This record gives sequence, C-alpha cells and structure tokens, in this order.
Amino acid sequence: MSEASPESNTHVFTLTMDWLAFTLPDVSAQEVMRQIGGEWTKGKAGFRGYPLSWILTDTSRGVGMLGTGAPRQPREVHADLSAGIVSRWDLSRVRNILQWIKHHEGHVTRIDCALDDRQAVVPLQLVTQAAETGQCISRADRVQMIRSFSLHKGTASGETIYFGSPQSQTLLRVYDKRLELLAKKRPGAEEYGIRWELEFKQDRAQLCGQSLIGLEEQDWKGFLIGLLRSYVDFRDTTRDAEDEERARAPRLPWYESLTRGFMTARLTIPQEEPEEERVKAWITRSVAPMLAALCALPNGQAWVEGAIVEGADRLRNRHRQLIKNGTRKRKIPSS
Repeated sequence: MSEASPESNTHVFTLTMDWLAFTLPDVSAQEVMRQIGGEWTKGKAGFRGYPLSWILTDTSRGVGMLGTGAPRQPREVHADLSAGIVSRWDLSRVRNILQWIKHHEGHVTRIDCALDDRQAVVPLQLVTQAAETGQCISRADRVQMIRSFSLHKGTASGETIYFGSPQSQTLLRVYDKRLELLAKKRPGAEEYGIRWELEFKQDRAQLCGQSLIGLEEQDWKGFLIGLLRSYVDFRDTTRDAEDEERARAPRLPWYESLTRGFMTARLTIPQEEPEEERVKAWITRSVAPMLAALCALPNGQAWVEGAIVEGADRLRNRHRQLIKNGTRKRKIPSS
C-alpha cells in the first residue's frame, strides 16, 4: 500500500509491519482463525505449552501457529504470525487486528516493524564502525555482529548487527536483506538493501500495539522513528565522554539523513509471487529432500506415486484453483 507522494526519494525507503503475536483470554480458536483468515489445519502436537494447536497451511507465505486448550484456562488462545503473513497486510488491516485484540482484552506479545533502506544509502560497515568507536547511544549494552558465507563458493549469504539481547523486550536487527533473499533464491532480491528491524516483546509489544491503535496511519512512521532513535542513536561523540555530553552531541549526519528518509517511507506490502511459483518453491525448499529420501528406500518411489494418486481424491478448492489458474496461463489462444 502506497500512501506517500510519488517523488523519487519516496522509493528509497519503505515501512512494513512484519511479525505479530498475541494472547486472548476468552475467545474460541475458531473465531481467531476466522479473523486472521486463510486455511488452518489441526496440529499433531501442542504449541507454546498449549496442548491443542492449529497451523496456517499456506506455508509458502510464512508460518501461522495457534495454541489453546490449557487446563487452567481452556478458552485462552495464543497466536503467532510470522513475517510472511503479516507483511502482506496493509496498515488498515494491522490496525483492525490490533483493535480487535484490545476489544477482547488481549495482549500483544510480539510486534516487529521493518524499515528498509532499499538502496543501502547507509552500509552496514558504517553502522559497525560507529558502534565500535563509541558513537552509539543506546539502552542496549550488548551488540553482536554475525556474518555468514558459503565455505565452498566463498560468497557472502548474510550479515547482521544485533543491538540488545534475544531475552530483552526490545531488539534491533540491522542486516543486509538483499543478501538474505539472494541466499534463499527469492525473486525481487535486488529491490532490497539494508533493513532496520525493531522487535518488541511482552510489555513493550503491548505498549507499541496500544499506541499504534491511537494514531492515524500516516503518523505511524513518526512514532516508529521516535522509537528507533530512542533505542539506538548515533552521535558525534566518544565512549569516554560524560553521559550528558554524549546525549547533547550532534547526531551523526548519516543517521540524521537515514531517519529523515524513513519519515518519507512508503507504507508497503510485498508483491505477491504467482501461486504456482510459491508452491513450487515451498516444495523444493521443504518437501523435496524428504521425497528424495523416501524414493531411495525399497519400493519408496512406488509409495510416493501412490500417495500422489490418493491425494488427487482429497483436492480442496484452493488446489483446484491452482490447477485452473495454471491451465489458463498455459492455454494457447486460438488463431
């Protein structure tokens, strides 16, 4: 969803609401699943301590998990929706879900907000250098840098800077989103650059969710930039300077420019991959290795083929629609 003016600089920065988890004290699992949408299947195991679980089956878009049935409170429901699901909601839908959670006296337990520097105006090396030289002012004490690369090819596959610990209620990840998508062979990787991703959990997630409900959608950017600057700020100072001097030091020009750029961010949802391609990618990534193992067993290939034939008798509407769309796309027009 685009809500900014179509000037060229608005296409450098984007804002996406990424992850959402929440707990509701007294709502049926069926009502939660209807509110979120999609096709859910009953899980074979529990989830986060709840004995009953449901899984959002469209795994090519991300993972949705729901737990319920705790003996202490049978109608308590916890839902965990990953980036692949929430990032495809526009802000109106995010706000409606947050309002619905509040109406049912629920609590947001995690919410992620992703700010993308699409053209990598600020490279990771600049962020790392500022942190190492004491120019970062933050409530976080721990900074961790992780790089990953292929041992066989020597090519980089990821680089991330973490501000804060995984156990803290606020965590900032700054990473090369383009490299991540390239390593996963995802389409559209070249459209990305450096991502600044704020993760809020527990009380801070609840406060963030409640605050967003009370704001107009066009004001979400200013609020989130304020949270980013209050958690991590980069100023022209040194580690040895007095606290008051560090706090009053001028903001580093690159960070001032970056955060002002985020204020112009487009409010976006990712482009949807064609259904057929998403399904193929999911099978290649998650199912193909196990199929290969089964086919290597005695009579394994025959069993796999039989399972495919049996599966044809259990096609649902979404499966039939996939076949229909794929057939229509390949149909040769008559001359």
